[in-house]
Parts: sequence; structure tokens; C-alpha cells
Amino acid sequence: MENSTEIVSFVLAAYGEIGQLKYLYFSIIITLYLSIFVANTALIVVIFMDRKLHEPMYMFLCNLFVNEMYGSTSLYPLLLSQMFSDTHEVTLNICFLQIFCIYTSASVEFCSLAAMAYDRYVSICCPLHYPVIMNTGRVCTIILVIWLYSFVNFLLSFSLIMHLQFCGNIIDKVFCDHHLISKLACSASILSNMSDLLFAFVAVVVPVVLISFSYMRILAVCLRTSKETKQKAITTCTPQIVSVSNLFVGCVFHFVDSRFDVAHVPDKVRILLSVYLLICQPIVTPFMYGQSSKEKLLDVCVQPSI
Repeated sequence: MENSTEIVSFVLAAYGEIGQLKYLYFSIIITLYLSIFVANTALIVVIFMDRKLHEPMYMFLCNLFVNEMYGSTSLYPLLLSQMFSDTHEVTLNICFLQIFCIYTSASVEFCSLAAMAYDRYVSICCPLHYPVIMNTGRVCTIILVIWLYSFVNFLLSFSLIMHLQFCGNIIDKVFCDHHLISKLACSASILSNMSDLLFAFVAVVVPVVLISFSYMRILAVCLRTSKETKQKAITTCTPQIVSVSNLFVGCVFHFVDSRFDVAHVPDKVRILLSVYLLICQPIVTPFMYGQSSKEKLLDVCVQPSI
């Protein structure tokens, strides 16, 4: 058996030889990264600068925008640094840190959308009790619980592989992957190999069930109410439904790429699908919610606060 103590870094093998294209890739990646930060930061500033927008929905949106920047930072800086690397090596600590940030960001995203779905359910189905149920203190508590829930959940699942000794260091991706690292262990239990799926169940399946329940209740109310109520439900819920769908598709791409043989898929397509979640979602989120709240945000921007 190989001496596992010699493994001090992992090699991200999916980069391959990119030659002079590294300059093009670097330009595209840094443009995307800066665009994500500018768009999300701008919306956060607009919301926090005016008390008219200090409502539960916009507080949840701020949390979502912060998470988009957090998740992007887990991927883009490493991508940028690897563009000009000849070895594409990443130390164990950096690799584990990236996994922590990527997975907790995904969990926060799903849980935030679940909280926003509940907020829309209360707003549409219990409008008279909405100010009492979704007060500022409760919203802040929900946001805090979302982050704690995601961090604790990941630490519990990741603790199953942190103690492992590794007999290999080649990861066929452009970022560190939870499951692929567990496969490099000299000896791993079934529980260790399934740790990412256990995390996914708690971080993805549970929030999706809560989201589905909220929207089914909203749909049941809308079917027996006025046209105005239906229009309100469609307007407020569409961005969240699109976000959940896009997020779920991204997670499917990630787990299929990690757990199944997709060698028949062209390398560039496989790489794009593997990072789809971390690239597409942070761009789509501010655009979608900015569009859906455009009238109110513009009204705040052009009218000075009193």
C-alpha cells in the first residue's frame, strides 16, 4: 500500500493543457466574477439604504445575494489562480476549504429559497397575520438558523472523510469535489463514500420538500381566489420557482459528473456542466429578482428617503 502520509496536495486534472487559451479563459472568468460581485452588491446596497425595502422578502433577498458572492468566491479565485499554473496542484487545506464553501453555499441557497417560499405562503395565504408571523426579529432568526444549519450539516458529513488517509491525489475536475476525494482514500467505509449523499439529502431534499409543500398550499389558495390574487402569486413566486429549478438541475449535473462514468461526454462540455451551478446561479439570481422587483427598486432609487 502506498504511503498515504506523502499526499500533501491534490492535482486538478481536468484543466489539461490549455496553452494560450489561458488568457481568454482568465478574461472570461474574471469578468464573470466581477459582474457577480457588482450586481449582487448593488442590489444589497439599494435594499439596505432605504427603509421602504426593509421587508421580509427583501431581507431574504439580501441573504441570497450575500450567499451568491460567498459561493462564487469558493470557485472563481481558485479557477483564476489555476489558469497560470503548470501543475494545477492544490494543498489539502485549500481543497477542504473550497469543498466546505461550495457545499455550505449550496445548502444556504436551498434553505433560503425554502424560507422565501414559506414567506410567500404566509403573505398569500395568511395576509392578515403576515406582519405578526414574519416580523423582523423572526426573519433575522430564520436567516441565522439557515447558516448554522448548513455549516453544522456539512461539518457532520465531512467529518466522515477528514480523518481518511489518501493513496492518490488526482481529481478529474477543475475544483475539489467531496465524493472524488473520498474515492482517493486508502480505505473508506460505505458511510464515508455516501457522506456527500447524506449531506445532499439534508441540504437539498428536505428544503425542496418544504418548498413543494409551500407552493402546493399557495396553488390551492389561488385556485379558489380572485384573478388579482392569482396574478400576485405568479409575480412573486415565479423567480423562486425558476431559482429552485435551476439550482436542482445544477446539483444533478454535479452529482452525475462525480458518481457516474461520463467519459463519452466531451471534456469541455463536462467541465461546463460540473461548474454550471456555481457559475449560472450567482448570475441568474440578481438578474431575476432585480427584474421582478424592478418597479419598487427604481422607485426607491429615484425618490430620496425621508
